[in-house]
Amino acid sequence: MDSRERSIEILDTTLRDGAQGEGISFSVRDKIAVAEALDDLGLAWIEAGNPGSNPKDLEFFEQASGLHLKHARLCAFGSTRKKGIRPEEDPQIRSLLGAGCEGIVIFGKSWDLHVTEVLRVSLEENIEMIAETVSFLKGEGRFVIYDAEHFFDGFKANRDYALGTLKAAREAGADRIVLCDTNGGCFPGEIAAAAGEVIENIAEGQAPSLQLGIHAHNDSGLAIANSIAAIQSGAGHVQGTLAGFGERCGNTSLAALIPSLELKLNCRCLPEGKLANICEVTRKVAEIANVSLSDDMPYVGAHAFAHKAGMHADGILKIRRSFEHVDPLLVGNDRHFLMSEMGGRSAIAERAKRIDPSITKDHPVTQILSEKLKSLEASGWAFEGADASFEILVRRELGRYKPLFKILAYRVMSEHPTGEALLCSHAWVKVWVEGKDEIAAAEGDGPVNALDGALRRALLHFYPELEQVRLEDYKVRVIDGKDATAAQVRVLIESTDGQRNWSTVGVSADIIDASRAALVDSIEYKLIGDIERKFKTYAPLAKLG
Repeated sequence: MDSRERSIEILDTTLRDGAQGEGISFSVRDKIAVAEALDDLGLAWIEAGNPGSNPKDLEFFEQASGLHLKHARLCAFGSTRKKGIRPEEDPQIRSLLGAGCEGIVIFGKSWDLHVTEVLRVSLEENIEMIAETVSFLKGEGRFVIYDAEHFFDGFKANRDYALGTLKAAREAGADRIVLCDTNGGCFPGEIAAAAGEVIENIAEGQAPSLQLGIHAHNDSGLAIANSIAAIQSGAGHVQGTLAGFGERCGNTSLAALIPSLELKLNCRCLPEGKLANICEVTRKVAEIANVSLSDDMPYVGAHAFAHKAGMHADGILKIRRSFEHVDPLLVGNDRHFLMSEMGGRSAIAERAKRIDPSITKDHPVTQILSEKLKSLEASGWAFEGADASFEILVRRELGRYKPLFKILAYRVMSEHPTGEALLCSHAWVKVWVEGKDEIAAAEGDGPVNALDGALRRALLHFYPELEQVRLEDYKVRVIDGKDATAAQVRVLIESTDGQRNWSTVGVSADIIDASRAALVDSIEYKLIGDIERKFKTYAPLAKLG
């Protein structure tokens, strides 16, 4: 390790603070899966929940002994002792010990307002609650992380008292002291100034990189900036959630923070080689949590390294750093050229090379594709979110496309019965495959669902691998509302086979026909990919079929 490199300890609180985000509800199985994913990434600590607050967290800790974590240590979360009793008599403190974790995170009050108006205790007793709780847990052999709740608000309101609460925790033996911007309202300059003063007055010669931590919320959109400000002031421990979700506007997004620390500030947050997994693990955690990862999330989002403007694409192809601040491979992401009339021939050629490596931006087919894109987009088509449809378009122009089936006819009907019966849709489709006709029908929750079911049912006899395919997302956009219900609509479909995801597009004044076009592209893209992986080549389909 470079002698100048700083080690930053990461605590992920997805399973505790993240679970407080709106719409987040982890099952015990989910919590175990998230813990294993975070451990695979190589994080130092996983704050797994509050065993004294709900049966689900208690059950998780009961099962956690069966986890074989390679990198991370689990910690349980709770508050200082209640007023008027000793720590050993407090059921909540006993539940923290009963969780069986090496680490325990204890939060206490740093803001005198909370002490007198929320806890309703004296300022002196609050100090005693902090000191006695930390001391008791240290006596039980636990690694104690003290979270100073509302520290920055408390520091601004009553500097000496806020610092006094930290001193109490330190003298009682806390292993980490974490400054919390609980309301998420501070600016980086405030964070830096307060953190610097804490190190000067509280660390007292101890290694600040191991002593002081930061826990920031994103209510002002500054959680990452505030975390960096604290680190640059000397903090060496950071708390956040990998994907950024959490209470209100969320927590520091570790997936966006860690790459900046490692790639730009010469810090080591993860074991060697693990940074390249951060994109995959973040998406996995978001999937388990059943939340959509923002496409424009730094480093790991789908748009983080997407280039649309022709000048940008051309610059990237000549020299990467001209329009990318880091190499996407370093975080496990991909460079992506968006196909549109703005993209330019360089971007088109780069995508076409996946099918025919001989294509250049000066190739005749590149010019044809450029003109076709402009014409299609003028008619309402958009390929920047439909890579699979664009690839099929390229194949057609290169003569490397052979339809694997044809829809000869189809019919879709929807019924609206009275009473309590549900809306029911039916679809009938006739397809041609390899010289044979096949007819199938299906019922669905809507006309598109019914058409999808009927089409796949007709094709399964010929292509059983379609059993694995399902629709992940379905979007409809009215292209120009001036024609009211006769307007053109654009349908975007995202599909998956459990291994890959791909998107297709269809445009028509008939929403069912637009959906049919996107469905056909989706199925053909899946089948073409399977054939070419089998033959391990991008050879013309006409020769493979």
